[in-house]
Amino acid sequence: MRLILDLARGMLSRRRRQTLVSVLGVALGVAFFIAIASLMRGFQTYFVQQVIDVQPHIVIKDETRRPLRQAAELAAPDGAVAINGVKPRDRVRGIRAAGDKLAILEAIPGVAAAAILTGPALLRYGARDVTITVTGIEPARYRRVSNLEKDIIQGSLEDLRSAANGLIIGDTLAARLGVQLGDTVIAVSPRGVSLQMKIVGLFHTGLVSLDQSAGYALLKVNQVLQDRPNVVNQILLRLSDVTQAEPLARQLEDRFGDRSESWEEQNRNILTVFVIQNAIMYSVTGAILLVAAFGIYNIISTVVFEKTRDIAILKSLGFTERDIQLLFLLQGMIAGFIGALLGCVIGQLMIEGLAQVRFRTETPAGNDRFLLARDWRIFAVASFFAVVSAGLAAVIPARRAARLDPVQIVRGAA
Repeated sequence: MRLILDLARGMLSRRRRQTLVSVLGVALGVAFFIAIASLMRGFQTYFVQQVIDVQPHIVIKDETRRPLRQAAELAAPDGAVAINGVKPRDRVRGIRAAGDKLAILEAIPGVAAAAILTGPALLRYGARDVTITVTGIEPARYRRVSNLEKDIIQGSLEDLRSAANGLIIGDTLAARLGVQLGDTVIAVSPRGVSLQMKIVGLFHTGLVSLDQSAGYALLKVNQVLQDRPNVVNQILLRLSDVTQAEPLARQLEDRFGDRSESWEEQNRNILTVFVIQNAIMYSVTGAILLVAAFGIYNIISTVVFEKTRDIAILKSLGFTERDIQLLFLLQGMIAGFIGALLGCVIGQLMIEGLAQVRFRTETPAGNDRFLLARDWRIFAVASFFAVVSAGLAAVIPARRAARLDPVQIVRGAA
């Protein structure tokens, strides 16, 4: 094996210019793969972290995913029965036995739960009216399922208790209304209930949909505003392991019957876009590596053509077809390995260069620079693809070299 390795290295070193071009092709493919993957992964990770940070991991709603099974379906479960146009039953909206369900949920290890009531309201300040969604919360429970408290830039959650009919709104919404901390607004619900509410806090999450259209009040206050006493319409869950959100949501929906949505289901469209982005990235960088692999194929094929007499001599000395095939396969693997190492270095330099770029204006995500992921797995995947593509490029000429007949070669040379 050591002899075969030395021979492979010697054959490559005699064609330094062509070998260098092929190695640089592989290196550039690996470097671009690392840089693009770092950009994509950095943005995707940041977005998912923001979603997980702002939204609850599971939301249990006061509705069902599908209508209850009708009598005809129950009577003939295996029959050809189709029922359409089933009208929802009239019932008081709200989660039934919310207290009992909260106790069950809080008994699950690694789960924190809080019941809330959400509803629309019209905020009026002077001559300006803005429609928002008011969420009624219990501060002690809500801070366990949400990171809203860390996004509050003025006031605090506890100020909801210190003021009568306190209200916390987004800073963008406050700018639209023209209100400041301590001002009083009038809130009107669709039920016709009107309350004077005092602005006791402002928050900034970085998500425009929340900052300009969301407000938080005490649960009891919002129940009065929405004219729904002792009613909650959502239970929010936060998990210590976010990857368990989807399976747990399915279990809870089967157990309680209420519609349960995980953060993955709520953001499925955006997560699908990430899959498409990754497919495009792998296609583009894979094409670069494919071009580099053709360069390696060209080198190995040329070496096989030029070294036919050497192959005949090696076979006459006792080298088997497997040894000859391994000899030329190693040449491709060596070129791919060196290209992968060089590509990792160039890729790291490209990442550091992108990290120094600054934008003149702050981005909507709250950053003035590229979001980069420095993950060793990106380097490992890029290197693996480079070495494998180089090895595959060397397979065909290696097999051709192994099948050469030394007798025909010597006769042709004579």
